[in-house]
Amino acid sequence: MSKKYYVDCSYSAADGKRGDGSKERPFLTIQEAADIALPGDEVLVLPGVYRESVNPVHAGEENARITYRSVTPRGAVITGAEIADHWENIEGTVWKTVIPNSVFTDRNPYTTLVEGDWFIASYVAHTGDVFLNGRSMFEVTDLHLVYHPEPSKAAWDRDFSVYVWYTEQDEEADATILYANFHGKDPNAELTEYTVRRSCFYPEEEGIGYITLSGFVIRQAATQWAPPTAYQEGMVGPHWSKGWIIEDCEISESKCSGISLGKYLQPGNDNKWLRWKYKDGTQTERDCICRAQREGWTKERIGSHIVRRCEIHDCGQTGIVGHLGGVFSVIEENHIHHINTKQNLAGAEIAGIKMHAAIDVIFRKNHIHHCSRGIWLDWQAQGTRVTQNLFHDNTLPYEHLMCGEAMATCGEDIFVEVSHGPTLIDNNLLLSTRSVKLATQGAALVHNLIGGALTCVGRGVKNGSIHYNSPRYTPYHVPHRTEIAGFMTILHGDTRIYNNIFVQQKVHPFLVEASKHQEGNEWDDMNVTVGSHPYNGYMTRDEWEKEFEGYVGMGSGASDRYYIPLPVAIDGNVYLDGAKPWDKERHAVVRDEAGAALELDKTLKEGEKTPVWRFTSGLSEILKDILNDYEGETVDTARLGMAFEPEEMYEQPDGSPITFDTDFFDEKTEGKVIPGPFADIRRYEGTEF
Repeated sequence: MSKKYYVDCSYSAADGKRGDGSKERPFLTIQEAADIALPGDEVLVLPGVYRESVNPVHAGEENARITYRSVTPRGAVITGAEIADHWENIEGTVWKTVIPNSVFTDRNPYTTLVEGDWFIASYVAHTGDVFLNGRSMFEVTDLHLVYHPEPSKAAWDRDFSVYVWYTEQDEEADATILYANFHGKDPNAELTEYTVRRSCFYPEEEGIGYITLSGFVIRQAATQWAPPTAYQEGMVGPHWSKGWIIEDCEISESKCSGISLGKYLQPGNDNKWLRWKYKDGTQTERDCICRAQREGWTKERIGSHIVRRCEIHDCGQTGIVGHLGGVFSVIEENHIHHINTKQNLAGAEIAGIKMHAAIDVIFRKNHIHHCSRGIWLDWQAQGTRVTQNLFHDNTLPYEHLMCGEAMATCGEDIFVEVSHGPTLIDNNLLLSTRSVKLATQGAALVHNLIGGALTCVGRGVKNGSIHYNSPRYTPYHVPHRTEIAGFMTILHGDTRIYNNIFVQQKVHPFLVEASKHQEGNEWDDMNVTVGSHPYNGYMTRDEWEKEFEGYVGMGSGASDRYYIPLPVAIDGNVYLDGAKPWDKERHAVVRDEAGAALELDKTLKEGEKTPVWRFTSGLSEILKDILNDYEGETVDTARLGMAFEPEEMYEQPDGSPITFDTDFFDEKTEGKVIPGPFADIRRYEGTEF
């Protein structure tokens, strides 16, 4: 028989005895309930601040989940930080506090550096942080810089970047010393905190599945860098299990990653590129994928998680990260913003969502903005669907960021890298200066509003050698399974682009100028001209098939036919205000001076706590005229066909077909096909999100 356990951190029994988890005598900590909760049980947590790291000990079952619920939505706070209330003024606005190292029960975050594969080692940062009124300050690497802070050129919020801290060890006293510049604020009067714990809600053991976490505020953990070749820590996460639901939570201020749906620890192959160096990182990644296959990475055991209706913000590396462990999941209706905007961490694993092997993962109805990159789908984006999302301001939105320091993280709404597909991107609003980076093949863009450029087409798939060819071989899988079907390089192409609206927006002059100097840049062409034109020169299907006419296999002589770029299919798109079509598109509608203006304004209505974003564009009137000439056709699974390498159709995770007759708002398109994500063109004016 299932039980309910109550937790209240403010409970004080008259007889001085600890609570027993009943409503009348609740536990003081969530961990007390987590130690005994069994399948079907519910842990009800009353409002308050819980300074603990919760380790769920027991797994639930598919039909008998263990649920942890904040009784008041976002009333219960789980934090990995402790209060620092013994600050001593040193000089001017600089203060100091001393923390006994006995406070740190697992690892000292002020002696532990952020490190790992694909982390740029020139960035020196500890996993710990210092917080002023809930917001993480900026670490500096010299005490002199605490006394003389300078605004960061790379931080998105320059004004706050002068709130700095520095740490050192007192070996004799076995203590951590923190120095901080609070700029006139009294840290003993404000809420100042420091990170103590590496996670907030995360099982220590693998296989603790079927947990529901609902309605909490979760913040401030000393998480480590989470590349795909390492044990991927998160402030919250299922730790290599199946069937979690994380819903209605606010998750923020993780040093690295907020939620991890990622990889387990592989002894001897954890950050191997960093530790051993003799094998390239991509080879150790291939090794870890094959090892996971041998060690039980299957649809029956791993993945199928749901992350929904969460607000995830102000994390240093990712809002959500995952490699292998996030397969078959649904990530929907989340608000993800301000990820890596401090720019105090750098490397190749940074985004609002960074997923490797997002097999059959659906990302839908999320709002992702002000991240140094929106969604990054790296390797094995097979059966992946990105649909009905709103993206904006994920490309250097402020003028002070337009400098050499920041250009390494120029960013875009969606980056798909070295995957064989099928990767489906449909019915989204992609409004950043760079909309989609496509260093990949096997992708389809259908019924999107695209206000930024397609970048890196035909590039970005080699591995950085100087004199030798270094193509990246990546795996593809049995359709709708984890089993590996093969490995192959990226040939490029194999792309479908149907029924989108492309709008050329104004681009900052610095980015325009930067785009002119990318000749020979394998990693990024920095294209800022909107449209499908980066595929100019690619073959149609008929042209590609002629390469094989008369070919009889061995004995036919040497040929490039198996290594040329794959064909593309691009049709029925609308190009406005200078957006450029593919050179072979038959039914393109081009209006060079349409006068569209894509604007998204944030407003806070009277009496409301949550702001709304109001969209206007001028497209309603423009489309009225265009629709008379528009010849776009219905897109469905049959028309998209199959991604070349895995031979898998663009279809639902259960193998059923898709017809693209449902728009961004789940409204059906009736009659004539309408380009873009809205079935009702009136939605382009004054719609609120």
